[in-house]
Amino acid sequence: MHTNKFKILFALSFTVFVNTLSFAQDVPKKKAPIKPRVKDSVTISADSLLLPKPELSLSEKATDTTLKDSVPAKKEFLTDIVTYKASDYTSFNQKKQKLYLHNLAEITYGDINIKAGDITVDYSKNEVYARGIIDSLGEYTQAPVFTQGSSVVEPDSILFNTDSEKALIYNSKTEQGEGTVIANITKKENDSVYFVKDAKYTTAEDLDDPEYYIKLRKAKIVPGKKIVTGLANLFIYDVPTPIGLPFGFFPQTETQTSGVLLPSFGEQSDRGYFLQNGGYYFAINDHVDLAILGDYYTNGSYGIRGESTYATRYKFRGNASFRYESLISSERGFPDYAKSTVYNIRWSHSQDAKANPNSRFSASVNLGSSTFYQTSLNQSTSSSFLNNTLSSSVSYSKTFQGEPQTSFSLTATHSQNTNTQTINMTLPTFQGSVGRIYPFAPKVGSKKGIIQNINLQYNVRGENRIATTDSLFFKKEMFKDAKAGFQHSIPLSTNFKVFKYFSLSASTNYNEVWTFKTTEKTYNTDTREVEEETVNGFDSFRTYNFSTSLGTTIYGMFNFEKEGKDTKIKAIRHIIRPSISYNINPAFDKYYDSYEVIDADGTTSDQVEYTRFEDGIFGSPNKTFSSSMGLSLSNNFEAKVRDKDSTATEPKKIILLNNLNFSTAYNFAGDSLQWSPVRMSGGTQILDGKMSINFGATLDPYALDNNNNRIDKFNIDNGGSLFRLTSANLTTSYSFASKKDNANKKKNDKSIQENLRNGGRDDDLFGRSEDYTSPRFEEDNEEDEKPSELYNYKVPWSLRVAYAVNYSNSRRQNEISSHSLMFSGDIELSPKWSFGASSGYDLKDQGFTYTQLRFERDLLSWRMNFSWIPFSTRSSWNFFIGIKSSILQDLKYEKRKQPDIRL
Repeated sequence: MHTNKFKILFALSFTVFVNTLSFAQDVPKKKAPIKPRVKDSVTISADSLLLPKPELSLSEKATDTTLKDSVPAKKEFLTDIVTYKASDYTSFNQKKQKLYLHNLAEITYGDINIKAGDITVDYSKNEVYARGIIDSLGEYTQAPVFTQGSSVVEPDSILFNTDSEKALIYNSKTEQGEGTVIANITKKENDSVYFVKDAKYTTAEDLDDPEYYIKLRKAKIVPGKKIVTGLANLFIYDVPTPIGLPFGFFPQTETQTSGVLLPSFGEQSDRGYFLQNGGYYFAINDHVDLAILGDYYTNGSYGIRGESTYATRYKFRGNASFRYESLISSERGFPDYAKSTVYNIRWSHSQDAKANPNSRFSASVNLGSSTFYQTSLNQSTSSSFLNNTLSSSVSYSKTFQGEPQTSFSLTATHSQNTNTQTINMTLPTFQGSVGRIYPFAPKVGSKKGIIQNINLQYNVRGENRIATTDSLFFKKEMFKDAKAGFQHSIPLSTNFKVFKYFSLSASTNYNEVWTFKTTEKTYNTDTREVEEETVNGFDSFRTYNFSTSLGTTIYGMFNFEKEGKDTKIKAIRHIIRPSISYNINPAFDKYYDSYEVIDADGTTSDQVEYTRFEDGIFGSPNKTFSSSMGLSLSNNFEAKVRDKDSTATEPKKIILLNNLNFSTAYNFAGDSLQWSPVRMSGGTQILDGKMSINFGATLDPYALDNNNNRIDKFNIDNGGSLFRLTSANLTTSYSFASKKDNANKKKNDKSIQENLRNGGRDDDLFGRSEDYTSPRFEEDNEEDEKPSELYNYKVPWSLRVAYAVNYSNSRRQNEISSHSLMFSGDIELSPKWSFGASSGYDLKDQGFTYTQLRFERDLLSWRMNFSWIPFSTRSSWNFFIGIKSSILQDLKYEKRKQPDIRL
């Protein structure tokens, strides 16, 4: 059959061709003669019969310009290329006008493709019938797969009419968006409309036994656009529920679509019943969207939020939101009645690094009412109420390539303390710089010596600084005391080698400050108070200084290897970097004035010096001469150990102590207390980098008097030790998981990213957001190693522990100022059950800190979440169960008890 395929195809094509011509020669009944007219009488229309003829396109058809026959021409059989194949055999029955394809059969005609175990083409009825086959084990295999355009149908069998393009599909499973339609009989009207009866719509993965489905009594399906249904209700494991609708509409578009966002409901004790997170979603275009959400409480409290996300590929992306809440407690007329408004503005913008390498714009904004996160009623902010700072930054920078390179930047910053409600802003900050210039360097080759390494730069910085409070924010009063100024600096430096092993650097810096406001002080003899007057106008001062430093690096190696022995520790390397520096800061007392304090007798009791620049944003000129020497010593310890991997050829290098630093200074120009306290700091990482340890301490060489004040007498000369420990701190964190990627996955969690946007931590030590309706809870499709059928030995888990302790003894208080332990973790009790907790314990005050318990149950196509804050003023709980799929995310149930917040 295979060798004669071409001959058979040619014979069949010839037969069809002859039959076609014979039909065209039928003689009609005699009618009135028709006058010839110049017009194309041959109609060329597409016939959908799938015939194994040679390829013939419409362009190859000759055009007859004279009407010679009153009988319309028959439709052409082929309008496109037909290809077909089968694994076992292809057979054509001339008498029955049928083509048979068996085993791995496939036929393609235009945009229609059918794959099945058995395909029969009936030319007399213009029908194609496809079905599966029974294998040797008696199982039904190779069920048909019908594809037309982007629509894919997988039925048990299909009957397709090539003329009308209608079809009857039996026991089909058709993907529609995120869901699947399962129907016993489907009527295909055309390539864009299907009709089904008693069908099932589900997003379950197990289509043979779905855990839930929506039964569609009658439905019309437009692939890629919509599903319109009559009576429909929810079934759970084939058990009907009373949840249903008289009619339904399921959008199936593959692009974003605008629509209503259904709210969740609940009750709060002092605000009544509420609706939250309801609103409307606007799919503006492919680059930007907008969601308008609102909350409403029956006592009159309400909240409005606008959230937008935008992105342009290879250029930038970002998101912005505005949140406003009007909060009412109790009822009007009661003594505990209170009303307030809070708001919050967030904006994040990032530019693609490849968009423009010479200019960059970025934004990270989080500002608003200081009490927003503490009083907000929306559960999405529950994990951020411990935030005590809000900060923002919007910047634009531009670099001009050349020699030398120049650049400038404009930045607006904002810092807000939510406890003191103080706000500091710069609107804006301008910075410009000219790259480093080597005036004496050779044009080619390396720079050598003190002269060739001389270099200078130019930097300018301008600021408009505003200090205000939460109550005056965005009001004209906040600009009243704004301070502006410019600072210019020109550093000149050089470096060279001394005695081969020492590196010496020397530098001098010229600094000039411009200001537009100065202060003038006088003593009022009548009120006996110092009066200050702000003088508006340009003024400036200039300073300079000199510094030099000498340093080197010393390497020490302790070898533990012995001949004939494979020791575990091969060697320990100690790196020491000592450094000594000297600094001179001249006195610029010419910028200082004085005023006389006159007592009641009219005599001068005191003369006070001040500088008119003391309130400037870039500081004031130095009044006293300073000549000081600085000493520093840094240490690093590394070890080479035997690698546990027996195939490794080199020892493994580990860090014993990442850094151990000591620093102090001596002021030659000081008349007392010339030595500065010794500051010690260090840090390391152990357990393969999973545990980080950082510590520090301050050691004071001077003693205290009976009033706990420092005196110019060494502590050892006062009967004490060489140094007096005045402060110390230790912080450590331990983050580990059953799988290496679990810790990274946790950092990339969208709820953690929400914490960062709110100004919080990059972990869940303070808990997670309780907004379970958010799409941040995405299903993880990664497949883990298959556990044993007898024992589930893989229990995924992750844990993060943070410990911090601070000691204070600057004035003999000898106390632990703070001592806390925080921890958070998640554990998968079973493949479908997970438990998480975030808590801490204050070891100083003996009490638990903010605690949150989280439970989650994976119900296949559904999810169930429960979070509980068992104690504190924010004691609350939240229960949620709903479908994971975004198309049916409004099919949910949520119940919660909110905290009773008092303003």
